[in-house]
Amino acid sequence: MKRNAFTLIVGLALLLLFIALLFVFQVRTTEVAVVTTFGRPVRNIDQPNLYFKWPWPIQKVYKFDKRIHNFESAAEQALTADGQNLLITVYVGWNITDPKLFFPRFGGSDRKAQDSLEGLVRNAFSGVLGRHPFSHFVSTDPQQLKFVDIESEILQRIQTDARGNNYGIDVKFLGIKKLNLPESVTKLVFERMQSERQVQVSKIQSEGEGEAAKIRSAADLESAKLIADADAEATRIRGLGDREAAKSFEVLNKEPALANFLLQLSGLETFLKERATLVLDLETPPLNILKGDGPLSAPAIAAPSLLAPRNQQVRKSE
Repeated sequence: MKRNAFTLIVGLALLLLFIALLFVFQVRTTEVAVVTTFGRPVRNIDQPNLYFKWPWPIQKVYKFDKRIHNFESAAEQALTADGQNLLITVYVGWNITDPKLFFPRFGGSDRKAQDSLEGLVRNAFSGVLGRHPFSHFVSTDPQQLKFVDIESEILQRIQTDARGNNYGIDVKFLGIKKLNLPESVTKLVFERMQSERQVQVSKIQSEGEGEAAKIRSAADLESAKLIADADAEATRIRGLGDREAAKSFEVLNKEPALANFLLQLSGLETFLKERATLVLDLETPPLNILKGDGPLSAPAIAAPSLLAPRNQQVRKSE
């Protein structure tokens, strides 16, 4: 008897659970759901919880993943504002925000939604790229590059088109992943880059030459100043020397014979300064002082060891 009562209780519990499952459903944190009545969407659910519904075939629940879906488009060719061809690949992230619109539009298929989005992407970047010149994509000048602005324009256009077509989805982000150039355009790009680089080289060379001219001018000015100062100092020193020499001349004026002898002796030292062999007449001044003639004879000076300390020799002409 007790066994039959336990079996009956378990059976009633299972029956109640089955009935509850017909009227209650759960939505998880990663899901959104739409409730249909006789196949027509009537209610969106985007918060996790337990919810009531009428059993099938009156109502039915369709659940979708509300996390971000992403895909990468195929390389598409587009023309820039100045007529250059570009091959662009973009990546897109999207999620379902309104399952009440998403379900009848795509039948709950993520694949169909992605195919429709790819069409919107092609139309969007073809229209946006046509408003920008080639230099906004490829340039040696960072100020001309407009990648972020172009991506924002494409994203806004896709978001607007998706809302206007009642897709029930929201495009969260978009970016240009790859930018390819046809061979003919690649050649033009390199030529343009070389031209822009050459302009920069010419500018740098011009600035360098101008700076070098300034440095040379400053150096010439400093050199002229130093030379002028040196000349002034040399003139001052020569003046002092002349003044001292004038004092000596006063002494020599008193003894003209001594002055003449000293001048001849100085000339002889200069004459025999370098190592040389000379054949000259001893009557030739200043060699005549070697004979010891005259009022100031100098036998000691005439000695070869004193007059020719560097092995210099003077021979009398025959």
